[in-house]
Amino acid sequence: MATSASVYIIRGGVAGRQRLRVLSRVMAPMTVAFLERIGVAPGARCLDAGCGGGDVSLALALMVGPSGAVVGVDLDDIKLQIARHEAADAGLRNVEYHRAGIDELDADGTFDVAYARFLLSHLPDPAAAVRRLADAVRPGGVVAVQDIDYVGGFCHPPSAAYDFAWDLYPRVAAFGGGDAELGRRLPALFAEAGLEQIGVHVEQPAGGDPDVKLLSALTFESIADAAVAAGLVDCGEIDERMHELHSFAARDDSLLSLPRMVQAWGRVPAR
Repeated sequence: MATSASVYIIRGGVAGRQRLRVLSRVMAPMTVAFLERIGVAPGARCLDAGCGGGDVSLALALMVGPSGAVVGVDLDDIKLQIARHEAADAGLRNVEYHRAGIDELDADGTFDVAYARFLLSHLPDPAAAVRRLADAVRPGGVVAVQDIDYVGGFCHPPSAAYDFAWDLYPRVAAFGGGDAELGRRLPALFAEAGLEQIGVHVEQPAGGDPDVKLLSALTFESIADAAVAAGLVDCGEIDERMHELHSFAARDDSLLSLPRMVQAWGRVPAR
């Protein structure tokens, strides 16, 4: 999801949803532990900003139970339609989805929790986005964000395709108006927004897990259009590197890392 002042660099629609399924499997243990850490309780009312295909929305819906409610917002109509079908198939009636950008959120303080995953690093003004999330939360409620800090990537054995993809992503993010190293700034942005009891936790998925390796290749594939549009690479080179990276990820003996993942949270003070 992006604002009108930015370019969302990752391919959306059905193809984008398939990538998000892999992302969800990789991130699920970290995300569930994060939601438990911030204290998502039965009966809570939660906002999932930039919800994509709704994977975290469904996890929140299970945590808050029938007495709670979850609202997911995103700008990708296709992903939202898929998310609605998947919620219905799961029998979850306490989650709903709306097409909206983060700059369209109501500043009415009705949510107990406002959450965003891999959204702010795509936005040209993440500080404003944190303020919008905070304005949507009641006094004493929690703002919680997971996002990348794009450093420390590694693989084994050496792979020119992995190195190429790793170098390309932050440049494409900058073309889109985002910041691939946003994660380290989250606690400061929370403090600037007036949040209190700020916490931070860092993890980095890495290893030989097939989904971790596949996600790296799929992310590279998903930014191909934006990379070409930015003039950073031509179609022939990106196709060649994409094939190499998929082949490398499929090797039994390959190991690679994703970016460092930063979790930050804070409470809205009493007004």
